[in-house]
Amino acid sequence: MTDLTFVPAHQLAQMIRDRKVSTVEVLDAYLAQIAKHNSKLNAICTLDEENARNQAIQADEALSRGENWGSLHGVPITIKDFFETQDLLTTAGYAPLRDYVPKQDATVVSRLRSAGAILIGKTNPSDVNGAYQGVNDIFPRVNNPWNLDYTPGGSSSGSAVAIAAGFSALDIGSDIAGSLRQPAHCCGIYALKPTDRRVSLAGHILEVPGSSKCIRQMLVPGPLARSIEDLRLCFTLIVGTDPRQPEIPPVPLDDPEGKPLKELRIAWSDDFRVPVALDIKTAFRRAIGKLTEGVAVVENWSPPSFDWTAAQKLYYQIAAYNFRYAQPITLNAARKSLTFIWREATQGEQSLRKLGNPTQVLKEMFAPTLQGYFSALTEAIASLPKSTKL
Repeated sequence: MTDLTFVPAHQLAQMIRDRKVSTVEVLDAYLAQIAKHNSKLNAICTLDEENARNQAIQADEALSRGENWGSLHGVPITIKDFFETQDLLTTAGYAPLRDYVPKQDATVVSRLRSAGAILIGKTNPSDVNGAYQGVNDIFPRVNNPWNLDYTPGGSSSGSAVAIAAGFSALDIGSDIAGSLRQPAHCCGIYALKPTDRRVSLAGHILEVPGSSKCIRQMLVPGPLARSIEDLRLCFTLIVGTDPRQPEIPPVPLDDPEGKPLKELRIAWSDDFRVPVALDIKTAFRRAIGKLTEGVAVVENWSPPSFDWTAAQKLYYQIAAYNFRYAQPITLNAARKSLTFIWREATQGEQSLRKLGNPTQVLKEMFAPTLQGYFSALTEAIASLPKSTKL
């Protein structure tokens, strides 16, 4: 039943609860799909088949006794290899961690397990220093499931490929400046970057295990899925306060009040700033046309006088301060940072490079100061767009 591998997670969970299909059957379908295609895609970097099978058997036995583990009872999932998983190899694609086996789960992993999800394995990420192409120090390059010669995006590369290729029902990745959204776009699936400090980062590796926490802005865990409904379900399971990350506030997860489409006011913009493929422009404008058929106000609008180049530079500054102490300073790490800066400054579309040149933040990367960090944060707050009426 290979078609099981493309059933949305929320529907799959219902099928398992209704005993229309067993957890073991679902797991077997995913394992068969992985065995057939992963050697070309390299999306799964660590497979935990034995434990997954044992848990699948236990999930079916629990249902036969009338026990329900939660909203993802028996649903197989994967997790980006940046998140710690108890007794299962967690490398973050970083050579010094090639043998690292954590003693506990990351918070998002434990919350999904508590909802009944079954972990199949870990998905292959881009380099821990923030690359975009599905390449790291340990595992083979991740390839796009639609065309093996194309990039899957990154850094949640294997996560997006695993969902698109039917290797798992859900995955959790992470995002600073596109690491969920970019691979979702490249692979044709859905992803959500939640608001900062809504989902716990406890157990997420960019800082080497045992080091001080230094990444405190922009980095957020989030789900990847084949439907919006699955994103919503997964987000409700992983969101919320965590004693392991006290700075997450106790903000309730309230559903917005339903409004008829005709009462919504929607702003859109075709000020792309960079070249966009014609088919993407066409699809975008087709969607705008559909909205105008039933919405009261749909207006072409962009923030006035917003300096995109300055914003990109500020992003690089804050990112540099955040990453500076995440890993030990070694010759190899310095080489990778300089290679990244050179590539960003010299390769790719010229109009995109003009938005922000990372060579401007060499001081922040290699000689950071606390005063400089606070100045960058102050500038970021001051540059936030003021409320503007459409």
